[in-house]
Amino acid sequence: MSRLVAYVRIARVDHWFKNVFAVPGALLAFFAFPDAARPLDGAGWLALALALLALCLTASSNYVINELIDAPRDRLHPSKQDRPAARGDVVPAIAIVEWLVLGAIGIGIGFGVNAGTGTSLVALFVMGVLYNVPPVRLKDQPYLDVLSESVNNPIRLLLGWYATGVNTPPPASVLLCYWMLGAFLMAIKRLAEYREIADPERAAAYRSSFRHYNDERLLVSIMFYATTFGLFGGVFIVRYHLELVLSVPFVAGFMAAYLRLGFLPNSPAQNPEQLYRQKGFALYTAAVFALVVGLLFVRISELGDLLHPTIPALSPEGAPGVSAAGR
Repeated sequence: MSRLVAYVRIARVDHWFKNVFAVPGALLAFFAFPDAARPLDGAGWLALALALLALCLTASSNYVINELIDAPRDRLHPSKQDRPAARGDVVPAIAIVEWLVLGAIGIGIGFGVNAGTGTSLVALFVMGVLYNVPPVRLKDQPYLDVLSESVNNPIRLLLGWYATGVNTPPPASVLLCYWMLGAFLMAIKRLAEYREIADPERAAAYRSSFRHYNDERLLVSIMFYATTFGLFGGVFIVRYHLELVLSVPFVAGFMAAYLRLGFLPNSPAQNPEQLYRQKGFALYTAAVFALVVGLLFVRISELGDLLHPTIPALSPEGAPGVSAAGR
């Protein structure tokens, strides 16, 4: 492998698709503040494109330091042992320069868009350090490994939100919901990895958090993240847009399907960048996403009548987003 190719590979350009998690943030900002968001003219599209580019570069910065520090442990993994850093194909000093340069360029572009976008990227970079770099290295701590990695999801949502020019922060309920969805997906990835290695001692040598984890504990944590995601998602739906309740069975179907993927041999949940190969799952996911986005921009007055509160003491008057019809 040529040196140049190795440095490109440790930046994991093929993982940039994960930054699609920023798109709902932009869509939500347009839904919530259509007059405050910058128009989608040439300048508006350019700002969004630059924000996504900055996000990709900053994420690649985090991937570089991840591969560099994890190289000794990756050699114990059945597939990650072929990563460039694990194979000794990169010079650590050059990789550190790559990490810092990618992060600096990404954050610089972000602040060129606006302060909110730049600040979101600083948070993403800092979380990459806390997750990967000793002595903190949250990656080695059970449960904190999942929570600290998945917090990048709400950070991406914030970036998409602020890239539209909206300055008011998004609701805490949607940020917490997004965080817990990411934790649900990440915990399934951990479960798939643990099952793939199929050797507790080797698993613990590869990832320190596996000294604590086992199938049962991982499944319990998955249940916790899924339940918390549903709770905060429900808070957002009730307070801001009741029509989204129609998407709940389909979102639940997505989560059930993803959990099923975690139990497959050589589970694709270990490598989310390859999930597009699961054509049925990919099509269903796209359809659910389209449904959620579509419901954001419609109003169905009958839902307010159907779900009208019947216990006045539990119906706070004047709650934002709740009309006299019970919405």
